[in-house]
Amino acid sequence: MTLIDFMSMDGERQDLIRVVVGRSCRVAMRSELVIRFGYGHVIPWVNRLEDGTLRAIAGPDQLALRTTAPLRGDDFKTISEFTVSDGETVPFVLSYATSHLPLPKPIDADATLAKTEAFWTEWAERCRYKGPWADAVVRSHLVLKALTYEPTGGIVAAPTTSLPELPGGPRNWDYRFCWLRDSTFSLLSPMNAGYFDGARAWRDWLLRAVAGSPSRIQIIYGLAGECDLTERELAWLPGYQRSLPVRIGNAAHRQLQLDVYGEVMDTFHHARRGGLEHSEAVGGSARSFRIWRRFGSGPTKASGNAQREPPLHALQSNGLGGVRPRHSQRRAVHLEAPLERWRGIRSQIHEEVCRRGFNAKIGSFVQCYGGKTLDASLLLIPLVGFLPAGDPRSHCRDRRAPADGRWLCPSLRFFGYRGCDCHPAKERFSLAVFGSPTI
Repeated sequence: MTLIDFMSMDGERQDLIRVVVGRSCRVAMRSELVIRFGYGHVIPWVNRLEDGTLRAIAGPDQLALRTTAPLRGDDFKTISEFTVSDGETVPFVLSYATSHLPLPKPIDADATLAKTEAFWTEWAERCRYKGPWADAVVRSHLVLKALTYEPTGGIVAAPTTSLPELPGGPRNWDYRFCWLRDSTFSLLSPMNAGYFDGARAWRDWLLRAVAGSPSRIQIIYGLAGECDLTERELAWLPGYQRSLPVRIGNAAHRQLQLDVYGEVMDTFHHARRGGLEHSEAVGGSARSFRIWRRFGSGPTKASGNAQREPPLHALQSNGLGGVRPRHSQRRAVHLEAPLERWRGIRSQIHEEVCRRGFNAKIGSFVQCYGGKTLDASLLLIPLVGFLPAGDPRSHCRDRRAPADGRWLCPSLRFFGYRGCDCHPAKERFSLAVFGSPTI
């Protein structure tokens, strides 16, 4: 028996489809469907229509379940018990619509599956990377495409909320938003693989999201460029593996992180360099560096200190801001731009970060000015061109560490950040390192 789960590619519909396929002998199956709207808080009314469709409705939402399998209600759940034999298929089609509209019309699950497979196969074959890691590259682009909201071009960091960084821990953030910090990678990845339509859609989303006063640019936005991402906790949910609290929204949208200005201009620079048509509106962010002297917060994960701790000059925030004037200088031949002022700002940022962000005693840049802690963002220093890779200061290795690097990265798991919010630092991420631990 095989279970095939997929979504239809019809942009006018929202269908989640499961097809149960019999492969050999006869298999007894049981399905339970628990429908709750409002993040599990609202129990809908459920009724059976004349054509056999099961409809669930509450407030602004409604769902329709269509299947050839028998259905019955039990304790606010929908139960289906059936058997499937070799060569048989049993479809379940769950369709969503707002409650004031008619239900979506029925669709053929097998025909929709064929169309969906054809779409993704054709899309994957367009990838122009043909090297030794082609399977992994294509799979990565399939994930990136699936994270893209087609109507606007926005790309979410994650499709769900409150998956903990450590099971049972408190860092359970809502990442269903678009991060400006990822904007350059989000552009270059599809563009380098030949998916210029996706890269263009992302560039256009970014241009719309940051429109307005440059001093009010946020670090994250909603899929359509929404600014209000108010964070709240859902006390009625138990959390994944009891990881509490469960959150929706993200308070980090109120943070000022100066590196996003560098990321935005870096994205526009690479878009033009990669052949995407130029938009004069890009020049509108030229005024953004007037706010550089304000404090910049560090990684967005550390949003817990936004209202509790005094602000720190985070090296990632201040340092990567220097990328913006560097690439703006390259654009100045196409725009009316104060080139000499930009060069002066870049030199000022570079000098201050090198002077205040480098700890000579431990031989490394640190998380924030005057600090002693390293974090993973320091690995970006040579990548963004702040310092050349051959500069010893860009190696981000604490000279107090043993030669094998165990103090910095026990078991080759790096801390993304330490001591920069109100929660204990236990979460790590894996990084494959071969040869010298000095990066």
